[in-house]
Amino acid sequence: VMRVYCEDQLMDDLVCRGLNSFVTYVPSTLQDANKCREDLENKKTVPSDHRAQSFRALINFLVDGLTEDNYEIQGPVLKPLQSLFNKMFIRRGQTSISVIGDMTRATLLVKNEEDLREVVKKIETLFPKIHGEQFQGPNKIGVGKFLEDVAEMDKVPGTEIILYRFKPNSSQKERMSTGDPPLYFNLNFFDGIPEYHRVGSTEMFVAFELQIGLEAEVS
Repeated sequence: VMRVYCEDQLMDDLVCRGLNSFVTYVPSTLQDANKCREDLENKKTVPSDHRAQSFRALINFLVDGLTEDNYEIQGPVLKPLQSLFNKMFIRRGQTSISVIGDMTRATLLVKNEEDLREVVKKIETLFPKIHGEQFQGPNKIGVGKFLEDVAEMDKVPGTEIILYRFKPNSSQKERMSTGDPPLYFNLNFFDGIPEYHRVGSTEMFVAFELQIGLEAEVS
């Protein structure tokens, strides 16, 4: 668990040290344990600068055409270490390769419904394959097919962000059951090549989540 968390936190040291320059990350139990202890003591919630920039790039793409008065951004924040541990080892007894879809999460709150519809329409129009279809993870179709499918997905223009799932938030079930359109959505993405981690016998890919909703609905 600490290794997954710490590799995400060390992204600033792994990339952006020059054009096409990457630094190899060598897992270190002592380094990871010390890093996690410090972050827990300091109640750290902020992701790496690299990750925060990716969220900003995605949000800027989605709100293009809106003024800053039309929306508000919350986060991004890290998935709590305790929650990550629960996801990997306790919840549903994880034994197969899965995707942690919200390693880091942010929320885009749109002030009025018309602007929200424009944001949703942009996603549905430019990325039609990720909306309305059930995402097939590696635990269902195998790692090879999963990576092949991800490689064929479209990226957000000007970024390495790969959107792979867009669906109404689970809180919208009641609205949708009465025929009302959803006002709160989850948008999941990979930040470049899907990050693979193995901790003991648990294997997973790490992804990220932007929640998008009408401010009055979410609040």
